[in-house]
Formats: sequence, structure tokens, C-alpha cells
Amino acid sequence: MTRVAAVDCGTNSIRLLVADADPRTGELVDLDRRMTIVRLGQGVDRTGRLAPEALERTFAACREYAAVVKELGAQRLRFVATSASRDAENRDEFVRGVLDILGVEPEVITGEQEAAFSFTGATKELTGRDDLTRPYLVVDIGGGSTEFVVGDDRVRAARSVDVGCVRMTERHLVVDGKVTDPPTEGQIAAMRADIEAALDLAERTVPLREAHTLVGLAGSVTTVSAIAQGLPAYDSAAIHHSRVSHDEVREITERLLRSTHAERAAIGAMHPGRVDVIAAGALVLLAIMERIGAREVVVSEHDILDGIGWSLA
Repeated sequence: MTRVAAVDCGTNSIRLLVADADPRTGELVDLDRRMTIVRLGQGVDRTGRLAPEALERTFAACREYAAVVKELGAQRLRFVATSASRDAENRDEFVRGVLDILGVEPEVITGEQEAAFSFTGATKELTGRDDLTRPYLVVDIGGGSTEFVVGDDRVRAARSVDVGCVRMTERHLVVDGKVTDPPTEGQIAAMRADIEAALDLAERTVPLREAHTLVGLAGSVTTVSAIAQGLPAYDSAAIHHSRVSHDEVREITERLLRSTHAERAAIGAMHPGRVDVIAAGALVLLAIMERIGAREVVVSEHDILDGIGWSLA
């Protein structure tokens, strides 16, 4: 067994997985899995730069993760950075900071590479299940981008588009530096139009409607599942491989779009860092399900982070 550490740094969160990997099978046994909301992509869509305070939040999390990696004795470490760091003019500052703290240079991967990692992480456990029909459409709704991957045993087509819960919130719901709470009908319509245009773009490359099983990844999707189940607190075991119907996603999305900050924050399974962006993330999921006619989404807690870990095995 090889002890590996994987870090996934996105627009909204940074996550760590330390696991024992079997090089023969690619099996991962979790030793530590954690997530920190750092909002690295704060303002990137507007300014094109990573904000100093966002960088410091991210570096603070990196210092915490470096201590965990050292304590658990990981032999290999891979750090992957996605949408926000792809878009930023000053990403070299980010790269230098991570290298100083963790001793590895972050790989600022393309959207297509991100999609491939997500597909591997999400579907490896699904192989051989009789109740899920291939091909799969794996959808990773991040903070700055959403990845679409269609495949069966391997990736057939993939595309990353610039719609995510943070980007949509900042682009359409922030007025004079504050999130409109709740959003107006006009703001929701503008956000929906942006999402639909992105889906049009994705469909040029990825045959979304050919998929038989929709698999949803990342915090917006897992939080919707937690709400659908009425969980009093976030429970990864209950969320992993749960199924949420289209009707449930529509009802939850409409409720989130009508709710105030206080009402969303009062939801037991809601992470404080998702309160302002969850409505936009849920709307992205709903639009995808309506576009492809999906009756349900299979929710996975295993995603790009696991794909990165398996790449080290």
C-alpha cells in the first residue's frame, strides 16, 4: 500500500484526502478527508485577480493541511487547482505560496482534465451495479465552473463551462457589494439565461441527452441531498449514493431562491460558507436535470479528490 495525499483547490473550497492506495487495484482507504471554505475565487469574475484576503485564507488552510500530511506520513502528494486559479492574472503568487507551504507546485489543470478526474472519482465504485444504466453523465458543479463528462468504462466526451455557484452569485445576485436576499425575479431570470447558454455550449461537445444515469458531485449537489433527506446535520454516509428526484430538486431550489440568508443558515446541514451561494448552485443542478429530462440524480461524495488520489496509486 502507498500512502497518498490529494488536495483539490477550487473556487469556493479547498479539500484534502489522505488515503492508503493499493497500486494493483487503485483502491483507496481513507485516513483523513476534510474541507475548508476559503472562497479563493472571491471577485475573480469581476477583477480577473485573486484577492489578497482570499489568498491568505487559502494559505492558512494549506498550512493546516501540511501538518496533517506530515503527521500521517504521506509518501506522495498532488495538489490540483481549478477554475479560479485558471482565470486569475496573479496565479503565480498563488503557486509560489502553495509551493512554500506544501513543497509541491499546484497543477493548474484544464477544465477537461478536471472533468476526467471527476469522472474517475465518481464512477469507479459504480462499475458493475445493475441498478444504474450506463452511459453516465457526471456533473461537477463547482464554485466557478461546472464540468460535464459522459462515459461508461472511460470518458467519451467532456467539457467545462464557466457557470458555478460562486460565479453565478457574484455575477447576478450581488448589488453594491451585497447579495440580494432573496433575489428578484429579474435576477433569477438572468441567472437562468446564463446557465442555459452554458448548457448550449456544453452540448456542442458532450452528448448530454445520451446519458442514462446522472451523477452529481460537489457541495451544491450534496447539500441539496442533505436538505431532501431532512438531515439535522451534514452526514456524508447518508448522502453518498443517495438519490434525489427532479421534483425534490425543483422544490428545494424554489425554496432556496425564496429564502433569506437567516432561513438558509438555519438549515441544519448547511455549511456556513455555502449560505450565500447554495441557491445558485441548486439552480444549476435543476437546469441540467430539466435539459436532459433526468428523473433523479445519484449523489456522490467521491469526486475529483478521489480521482487525484487514484492517479497517485
